[in-house]
Amino acid sequence: MSRVWIFGADRPLADADAERLLRTVDRFLESWAAHGTPLRAGRDWRDDRFLVVAVDQSTAGASGCSIDGLFRQLQGLEGELGVGLVGGGRMFVRDPDGAVRLTSRPELKSAARAGELLAVTPVFDLTVQTLGEFREKFERPARESWAAALLDQSAT
Repeated sequence: MSRVWIFGADRPLADADAERLLRTVDRFLESWAAHGTPLRAGRDWRDDRFLVVAVDQSTAGASGCSIDGLFRQLQGLEGELGVGLVGGGRMFVRDPDGAVRLTSRPELKSAARAGELLAVTPVFDLTVQTLGEFREKFERPARESWAAALLDQSAT
């Protein structure tokens, strides 16, 4: 089983910034280890917003210290690139034009009440923890996701 971490950028990264981010992450992953054991890891970059890092847990699992190392690496890049990557509370939706947009819970609540957040609106779940969950649940219609509760509230 593979463990994943998803980091959502608070703004889309232009090509040069995305390349710099990915070069730095690739260098980090090449030497990433847990208690001296190399980790089999990879990454993906999606929609100019999402960095996905996965570790194959079948050979060695990431430890608290190794995970902290990944977060420290990304926090260092945040300042260099002028982008937020690490931290909770970010919510993302896909607009009708296909663009990914950062939003907040209050904004989504308002959008649901106004009929702008629809049951079919794609939303992203950055809390998935396994590669299987990522493939099945990362981007789903609002009615099949955590956002369903907001849709239910909009009817009251």
